[in-house]
Amino acid sequence: MRRGEVLGLPWRNVDVEAARLVVSQALLSVDYEAAVSDVKTANSRRTIDLDPRTVVELRSWRREQLEASMATGRRDTNDGFVFARPDGRPIHPDFFSQSFARLVAMSELPRIRLHDLRHTHASILLQAGVPLKVVSERLGHSSPAFTMTVYQHVLPGMQADAAAAFSDAVFGDS
Repeated sequence: MRRGEVLGLPWRNVDVEAARLVVSQALLSVDYEAAVSDVKTANSRRTIDLDPRTVVELRSWRREQLEASMATGRRDTNDGFVFARPDGRPIHPDFFSQSFARLVAMSELPRIRLHDLRHTHASILLQAGVPLKVVSERLGHSSPAFTMTVYQHVLPGMQADAAAAFSDAVFGDS
């Protein structure tokens, strides 16, 4: 998901039982004010399936948020953001990016930007053989052609794998 899509995700759009979430809005910075907006494009409005580990983490995070809101007497609803400040207010997108950059700088991890996590996700999926159309839909891209243009650097090794898979399918194991 894009930064604004993550920060604008309300709990009502997360279905942990079905292991999926719906991206329908984003939190943007407009004149340094955080504002909820429609997603970037029509294709950005999408449903994303979740893996079991992510579902476990989301359940745990929701429990923590509810406990914190009860401890402070704050009423929590499903309209609240999945990722919010302790008082329930939205996290400003610029603050979120700056915090991420500080954490990366303090760690021994390679220096990456927040948006690079999105690229890494797509690259890993493509290298794992997930169909381009599926990756494009998960990212909310307008078309698989756009995804291919952005991630073509992942494809060269995949071309050799595809040739080998085709050969095996047609001629059998060599």
